[in-house]
Amino acid sequence: MAAAAVMSGQVACAAAAPRHEDTSAARIKAIVEKMKTLAPNERAEQRCNAKALGVITREQKGFRPDEIIAYAFADVAIDKDRVVARGAAFRNRGEWYRLSYQCQTADEGLSIVSFSYTMGSRVPKDQWAEHFLVPQ
Repeated sequence: MAAAAVMSGQVACAAAAPRHEDTSAARIKAIVEKMKTLAPNERAEQRCNAKALGVITREQKGFRPDEIIAYAFADVAIDKDRVVARGAAFRNRGEWYRLSYQCQTADEGLSIVSFSYTMGSRVPKDQWAEHFLVPQ
């Protein structure tokens, strides 16, 4: 599938451009454009969820989360550009883990100013359905 984006007056096409930076720039631009279509609160929450997945992957040895649900165990609190998800959960290699995070966004929810998190324990499988935690 080809993704196209306008960069400095030129069109870069992921399928035709072998250079990694061109395809990455096009992909990022496409993601940003999709994010702009979301309501501000949803955009901030989704951006913070993406940050959580990236930070956990980088900081926690052996973890490569592929899904996060910010509202799994508690409602998400969003106040302007601050997102607090005390009852989040993330999936790693088919298992769910509790997560709590606080995230400050800027640029209408498109960038992260600060992010902190605490990983919790593994969620027993008998609690998955109750908290919308789907198997892989």
